[in-house]
Amino acid sequence: MKQVLVFVTDGFADWEAGYVTAEINKHGTGYQVKTVAIDDQPKISMGGLTVLPDFSMEDVSLKEIAMLIIPGGTGWREEKNQKAVELVGACMERDIPVAAICDATTFLGKHGLLDDHEHTGNSLPYLKESAPEYRGDKNYKDAQSVSDGCLITANGSGALEFSRDILEELHVLEGEGLKEWYGLFKEGFVKS
Repeated sequence: MKQVLVFVTDGFADWEAGYVTAEINKHGTGYQVKTVAIDDQPKISMGGLTVLPDFSMEDVSLKEIAMLIIPGGTGWREEKNQKAVELVGACMERDIPVAAICDATTFLGKHGLLDDHEHTGNSLPYLKESAPEYRGDKNYKDAQSVSDGCLITANGSGALEFSRDILEELHVLEGEGLKEWYGLFKEGFVKS
């Protein structure tokens, strides 16, 4: 069974991966959701949830990874978490899909990992201000979520669209089933 890793830091935005991890981890998908961090110490999310990572970066086997999901949050502003670029870069070099949302896209921009891919983020001005090293202006799309090959990016309000793109990339849901899933969570049981 392949693993979908969720990268956690202190201050990670726990809700940004909530829709998608529940779907990926269902019986019969062929995937198992696990967490990874820069070390093996517990991480506390923005919502106050304590997560003990399944893996530190040192313990990850790239052969087992189907995708790396990187939620946003305040942790991406901390210098210690910048070493996560090693795992992200290794995944991208091996065409293992990487999905980043909110400030995780800013983290990718800071390290030049958005420059050659169509992508989005919290806004182009925010990305340029928060990641002065970023050079991907020409590939920036003003969208909730953008999928470009092995890279999926979303802005902080695009968790549902981000999840939809991930589910499609992993073939967990496709076609009409994916459309119905998205419609249910976007519109609800009772239309407003």
